Amino acid sequence: MTVEVKPLVEITHEAVSLLCKHIGIVNTIRFINQFTTGYGNYTEERREMFENLTMDEIAAEIEKSRKRCGIQRTGEVLDSL
Repeated sequence: MTVEVKPLVEITHEAVSLLCKHIGIVNTIRFINQFTTGYGNYTEERREMFENLTMDEIAAEIEKSRKRCGIQRTGEVLDSL
């Protein structure tokens, strides 16, 4: 039997995509957060990250992320996936 060894970054990307599609973005993040410890200053980083964006731009990015994961506004997975 031959086993394909994928790069870790590819495995991680595939796993996060699958989790996102099957349990949603929020639960995927909650799951991943079990294995990571935070660092840095979240409040300051968030302020810097969003200081030049309008609410419309932020909302558009959220919608783009939802579409990428196949999530409708209600948080349900699209049937077409």
